[in-house]
Amino acid sequence: MNRFDYVRPATVAEAIAAAALPGSAYLAAGTNLLDLMKGGIVAPTRLVDVSRLPGLDRIEPLPDGGVRIGARVRNADLAHDPTFSKRFPAVAEALLSGASAQLRNAATVGGNLLQRTRCAYFYDPASACNKRQPGAGCDARGGENRLHAVMGWSESCIATHPSDFCVPLAALDAVVEIEGPTGRREVALEDFHLLPGATPERESVLAPGDLVVAVRLPGTAAPFAAHARYLKLRERTSYAFAVVSAAACLRMADGVIAEARLALG
Repeated sequence: MNRFDYVRPATVAEAIAAAALPGSAYLAAGTNLLDLMKGGIVAPTRLVDVSRLPGLDRIEPLPDGGVRIGARVRNADLAHDPTFSKRFPAVAEALLSGASAQLRNAATVGGNLLQRTRCAYFYDPASACNKRQPGAGCDARGGENRLHAVMGWSESCIATHPSDFCVPLAALDAVVEIEGPTGRREVALEDFHLLPGATPERESVLAPGDLVVAVRLPGTAAPFAAHARYLKLRERTSYAFAVVSAAACLRMADGVIAEARLALG
């Protein structure tokens, strides 16, 4: 692991200013970032610790019946929150199907959105990977790729985003709240991640210094609660990423499907 500076800002504004400098990376729980650093996949020269920033660890009900989830909320805390799990059961199911109990107790909502692909070629510095090193090629295309993309891939990259959490979020029209050097903005979860195209190294709409501060589910997501599930098929039920997954949400009216949402992972 390379040497790096460590910064612990006291406010969101201080964090953004520090992270906007070249070579910076945000650190929350570090459940993905530290693995990448130890493996030599990424080598930030400055870590900006946001794990203690105030106000980002709340689960807040909204007037429209939705919910605002701070980026620092732990996956396990959100999944086991009795009000949240009752109103958004498919999201809670997705969170509980991800990783292990130990990791869910540490990993954060914001980090879940931003985790990197688990493609073995991305994690192997000896393999060609356009996501890790643009222009290097993609060994996954001619290699072991049973867990890679069926749709949305490009000639440059066939890796997938591994999040379970994001699948029901996409189905239920979640919104990501972002603070950055140019101010605050909101992006639909469906538009937050980018398809690989010719630039697979750019995985989201975030610019340097941008910080995810919250994820918001609208009130229109709550009426699906009685008929919403997340299904994940994997090689090991105890601890594995999905081979394929789906979030299915129905809104019923007088015994008839009035509205349906489906998202695949």
